[in-house]
Amino acid sequence: MDTVDNKRKTPFKKPILGIFAKQPLAGKCKTRLCPPLSFVEAADLYRVSLEETVARMQAAGCFDLAICYLGERRWFEQSFPGVRLIEQSGVDLGERMANALQGFLRQGYRQALLIGSDAPDLPLSLVEQAIAGLQKTEVVLVPADDGGYVLIGEARHHSQLFEDISWSSPKVLAETLEKIEQYEIPALLLDGWEDFDDLPSLQLFLRRSPQCRTAEYLRHNLTQHFS
Repeated sequence: MDTVDNKRKTPFKKPILGIFAKQPLAGKCKTRLCPPLSFVEAADLYRVSLEETVARMQAAGCFDLAICYLGERRWFEQSFPGVRLIEQSGVDLGERMANALQGFLRQGYRQALLIGSDAPDLPLSLVEQAIAGLQKTEVVLVPADDGGYVLIGEARHHSQLFEDISWSSPKVLAETLEKIEQYEIPALLLDGWEDFDDLPSLQLFLRRSPQCRTAEYLRHNLTQHFS
């Protein structure tokens, strides 16, 4: 079993949360929203969601924060000054996530978590529950209604969870849970949440969290798509 046990490393006072993010370029992000959105509109929406996600997680203050980025480093430096930046590395999403988590644990963090940038209303209470859960178990997941997950955390790295997974499909969570059972990995499944990948989930987000900055942006700039 390819694992990294970080128990012998000097602990940090805080866990670390990595936000997986792409540079918001037209045609490169949230393309499942096109149509009804144009590629430019989808990229702008993604940018606003990313900005809100970073701001909310920064304000939490109970963990170290990093942006695991894909794109031009300079754009992220200018957009999020002072936030730790880590370039994603790997041939696919699974390898990039595995490398990020493994890297955090190798640096001495006892709890390492990853979230995306398309659930800007993710409750901080769920993040806190995940951190608390990692004090007792090795893997924590917050499932998504679309069959994936919006958060994964590790206290011990398990590379198997990121191999041979049907990424960007409704099978992600089920296949991950199969790996957990197959390799008898101590894990905790928390209450679910939802990101927005398509029009129905975006409409649900608007109803669920109308006070969010991202929801306000939608109402003020993209109302024609939600009438």
